[in-house]
Amino acid sequence: MDLYKYELELQKQNIKYIGGVDEVGRGPLNGPVVAACCVLNEGFKLEGLTDSKKLSEKKREKFFDYIIKNSTYGIGIIGPEIIDEVNIYEATKLAMKDAIKQVEDKIPLEHVLIDAMPLDLDIPSTSIIKGDSKSISIAAASVIAKVTRDRMMIELDKKYPMYGYKSHKGYPTKKHLEAISKYGLIDGYRKTYGPVKKILEEGK
Repeated sequence: MDLYKYELELQKQNIKYIGGVDEVGRGPLNGPVVAACCVLNEGFKLEGLTDSKKLSEKKREKFFDYIIKNSTYGIGIIGPEIIDEVNIYEATKLAMKDAIKQVEDKIPLEHVLIDAMPLDLDIPSTSIIKGDSKSISIAAASVIAKVTRDRMMIELDKKYPMYGYKSHKGYPTKKHLEAISKYGLIDGYRKTYGPVKKILEEGK
C-alpha cells in the first residue's frame, strides 16, 4: 500500500497543507480520548511508519520524536466528564476538531484526511476507512495521539500502581477489571461505560 497516495493526489491539485487526523482511546474505561492532527513537512520520509497499533512501544516513542520535529501538529484531549456527558462518538469528534483548530491557528490548512470518522468542517476533508494504514499523515497522527495518551496512563500508573495502567492503558482487560473490583474507582473513570456503571451501581 502506497502510504503517500492520498497526499500525492491532493498535491497534484496544488493543495499543500494536508492534515492527517486520528484518535486513540475510545475503548478504555479510564482517561481521555486523544486526537491528533498532523501536517507533515515537505519531503517527509519515515521508513516503517504505519498505524501506531502495529508498532512496538519503543518504535512509537522514537517515531513520535521524529514526527513532532518534522511536522505542524495539534493534540485534542477530551476528558471522561465530557465523554460521559455527550458519549464517546461525539467526544471523539470534539477532540479531532480541537486538534484541527490548533493546526489551523498555525498554518492555512487546506484539506484534512481523517481516519474513518466523517467530520463537519469548514475545510474540505476525506474520511478513509483504516486510514492509519493507508495515509502517511494519518499514520503520523495516530502515533502522536497514541504516545500522548499512553504517557498519561504511565503517569497514572506511577500514582496508582495497583491498577496496572502501564500495561493495559485503561482498557478493560481481565487484570484491570479485577483491580477496580478490588480497589474501587479513582478519578478519571467513564461512569457511563458498562463495567464502571456496574461497580457504581454496586456502591463501590
